[in-house]
Amino acid sequence: MTETTRADATSAETTADDRPGVGSTPAAGETEVLAGAPPHRLARLITERLMREGLPMAYTQVVPKDAATLILIDRTGPEPKVLVGRRHAAHKFMPGKFVFPGGGIEPGDRAAPAATELDPGAATRLMRAVRHPSPTKARAFAMAAVRETFEETGLLLGRAGAGATSVAPLPSPDGPAAAAAAAAGPDAAHAWAAFARAGLLPDLSALQFIARAITPPRWPRRFDTRFFAVDAAAVAGRVEDVVGPDSELVELVWLALDDAEQLDLAPITLAILAELDHRIANGFRPDLPVPFYRWSRGRMQRSEL
Repeated sequence: MTETTRADATSAETTADDRPGVGSTPAAGETEVLAGAPPHRLARLITERLMREGLPMAYTQVVPKDAATLILIDRTGPEPKVLVGRRHAAHKFMPGKFVFPGGGIEPGDRAAPAATELDPGAATRLMRAVRHPSPTKARAFAMAAVRETFEETGLLLGRAGAGATSVAPLPSPDGPAAAAAAAAGPDAAHAWAAFARAGLLPDLSALQFIARAITPPRWPRRFDTRFFAVDAAAVAGRVEDVVGPDSELVELVWLALDDAEQLDLAPITLAILAELDHRIANGFRPDLPVPFYRWSRGRMQRSEL
């Protein structure tokens, strides 16, 4: 597979040899930064960064967990900025690094109501290279990104609830539906109850599906992450005191895209920011191809969904 081929439509992971170091090796003396690099060079640059940092060898194959993340973009100034948060140093995955808010998919994400639905093209791309694809599963990725953003930042992305399109009722914080949601996961129940109290429902039409990436093999924790982006104007409310020294994210930063290399960001995070920069330069259109990063034959590969 070349770095810019179309993704296989039937499997999320390649069957090729995934042993670190097998395949092409990075060019000697390469110093190019990831931030601002053209898309066709990003996969190679990620590989080189990972090789320099050292690839883990002690873990057996871990099945990636479905996850979703959301990138808030502020385009009101002369230069776009994105919201990132620094993870608590005690976390096992990316401790102390700056990340986008996000996390795993919860059962309640499939049935929770929304004010608007995803762009059909985004929903179609979310179902590519997925086992057991379905519109419900595609929608759950977007709902999880909105929910996780609230849980980690306190930001509510939505519209007034009168325009709900889902047949599922919005649970009352004290009603039986909320109790059922709590059985599926206390964090999810808390998040959707907060939306209910604010009179809001998630605005999925505002989200763009912009990238997907799978953590390389032999990492202790692996995620198959869908990256969404949304304009910061979609933030309709905020709950205070969510971010702090004892929280999952200890601080939030609005980061200018040109300053991405100044913070402690993972190589894939830098690559996604470069992809976002390229997307903004091309009009931030929802019909643009969606890059898909995954490890194959000893290096990171970039395809398009």
